[in-house]
Amino acid sequence: MARDGWVRADLGDPDVQWPQVDAAISLGPLDAFAAWVERHAEVPLRRVIALSSMSAQSKQESSDAHERELSARLRASEESLKRCAAKRSIALTLFRATLIYGDGTDRSVAPIARFIRRWHLLPLPLGAIGLRQPVHADDLAIAAATALDQPATHGKTYEMGGGERLAFIALLRRLREAVPTWSIPVPLPLSALMLATRFRRNDAPTRAAIARLKTDLVADISPAQRDFGYAPRDFVAADVLPVYK
Repeated sequence: MARDGWVRADLGDPDVQWPQVDAAISLGPLDAFAAWVERHAEVPLRRVIALSSMSAQSKQESSDAHERELSARLRASEESLKRCAAKRSIALTLFRATLIYGDGTDRSVAPIARFIRRWHLLPLPLGAIGLRQPVHADDLAIAAATALDQPATHGKTYEMGGGERLAFIALLRRLREAVPTWSIPVPLPLSALMLATRFRRNDAPTRAAIARLKTDLVADISPAQRDFGYAPRDFVAADVLPVYK
């Protein structure tokens, strides 16, 4: 244990002496946390808030095998936590978040912002009318701290999106305005983007991701608003890629 009271360790490290805490908030990989909870029954947890993803649902029937595997892993982790919670009388709350942004490390919009900054181009996928509801990481942190002491949240799973829904192509235009450099919009039909996936690099969109550009991927945040006063901000494009990233 560090002097400041923090334990810095790998959840999978069997040699760590974990503190005897009664509450935990998980904001990292859900599968690693679920496995940790299952292994460490000696930790007297009575309250857990864990961050999952809307991908557990939205990618369940994806045409991409890796996305289906991710969805299955998320759902399996959620079920593992629910079993442990029932067995050990833990009050569990799950947050299924939409697209998270806020520190430049997300794999959805931050890479687009970097592309704009580097190449001064913004591909605009024509027909990308599907709604998105990006959520700021700070709002999820605030929500977790707020919900921790709210009994109304026990045993529930909440969809956690931001305060604004906007078409993906509108999100891109907002992002272009926020990146501190000039750029040229390049309209592209979705069919051309589909064709380009044959030559994709590791960080490029998959065919499944492009197909979803026509589909709404939004959250119903009204239960979270009702139960613990969830009040997320509208999309702040300037926060997608902080200047130091």
